[in-house]
Amino acid sequence: MTWRRVLRLSLLSIAIVVGVAGVTIGSVWAYLHPHCDRTNGLVYGRRGANALYLDILKPTHPNGLGIAVMVSGGWKSGNPGSFRTWIAAPLLRHGYTVFPVYHISQPESTISELTADVNRGIRFIRLHAKEYGVDPSRLGVTGGSAGGHLSLMLATRGGPGVPTTADPVDRESSAVQAVAIFYPVTDLLDLGASTENPGDGGPPRSFVKGFGPEATNPPAWKILGRDLSPIYHVHSNMPPMLIYHGDADTLVPLDQSQRFQAEARKLGATVEIVVHHGGHHGWLTMPLDLRHFADWFDEHLRP
Repeated sequence: MTWRRVLRLSLLSIAIVVGVAGVTIGSVWAYLHPHCDRTNGLVYGRRGANALYLDILKPTHPNGLGIAVMVSGGWKSGNPGSFRTWIAAPLLRHGYTVFPVYHISQPESTISELTADVNRGIRFIRLHAKEYGVDPSRLGVTGGSAGGHLSLMLATRGGPGVPTTADPVDRESSAVQAVAIFYPVTDLLDLGASTENPGDGGPPRSFVKGFGPEATNPPAWKILGRDLSPIYHVHSNMPPMLIYHGDADTLVPLDQSQRFQAEARKLGATVEIVVHHGGHHGWLTMPLDLRHFADWFDEHLRP
């Protein structure tokens, strides 16, 4: 075989590899960027002088069901429109209308306050559900880390509104009907092996200010920490929950999800955990896991 032939074959092989890589990259990009009609910055309430916002991402072929996304990491949120569409690509491709819900970030807003605010976000979505083309009786919720915690607060403590209030939003329920989340903190009073554990039963060391001035008062913290810990509010009528958690997570150890699951199962509630072996507080293949979230919502939200 002459060197010219070898060169031609080598160039052909390179061209094939480049072509395959290009098609693969193009396919992934196309999958992560489904077309949707997007509305940013709807005001669902106020916290002091600050407006509270949510976005709406409506797929080309909606299935009539909605998923709220708790846009929260370290109990800090984003600005309206900042939620990246690719994160919700599997949900949009399954036909779900997606509602990124933002809150005022801690410590400007306490974690108790922002928990109340995302409850209002669900009430707002439910009040306007028919306008958005979704079933108000079938709403799912998702999020990761602090967003997972807020999702569980909705799952365990979300419920009926106040029928006598003048505000129509607050008359609606903040309950959700299915949950799929990543690595949530569930027990603020027992942080276990977390790097955030101060060792004295107090609040997570990096977030003390976010819990307000009472967080440094041990007797008051026991009440506040319990109030904000989903594990102490499990009940038999909770919606089905799916939790993905890495077994190498040192910020929110896997034990947080496992103990929550154990308490829920005592009452007959459905909590499934998928352990990502070697996973820390986040991993590169999380977007692939969102496809399983979409399947979970299909199983538990569709009629």
